[in-house]
Amino acid sequence: MRAIRISLLLALAMALPGCGDEAKPAAANSNASHAVPEDPALAQIYANSCQLCHANPAANAPLTGDRKAWEPRIQQGTDTLLDHAINGYNGMPPMGQCVECSEEQFLQLIGFMADQPLPQ
Repeated sequence: MRAIRISLLLALAMALPGCGDEAKPAAANSNASHAVPEDPALAQIYANSCQLCHANPAANAPLTGDRKAWEPRIQQGTDTLLDHAINGYNGMPPMGQCVECSEEQFLQLIGFMADQPLPQ
C-alpha cells in the first residue's frame, strides 16, 4: 500500500505545473523527503505547499536541507527570496502554492528548507 501511495505521489509531482521541467539527479541529502519543520503550523504548510517540489529530486527545485543548492539563492538576499516566493520565479509558482502564507512564514519556510535561519 505504501509503495502505491509513493508511486502516486511521484506521478502527481511530475505532472504538477510549476515544479520544473527537467529531472535532475538526486541530491546528496536523501533526507529531504522526511524533513519537516518543528512548528506544527509550518509543518502543515510545508506538507501542503512546499514538500511536493522541494523533497522531490525530479521537480528541479532546490531540495530541503541541500545547503549547496540553496546557497546561491540565499546570497541573493531575503528581499529577492521573498519576491520569488510571492511572485513566482522560473518553475516556482506564485505564492509557492500557499496563498495564505505571510512574509514571515515564507522566510521561516525558506530558512527551514535551506537549513539555515533567515533574518526576519
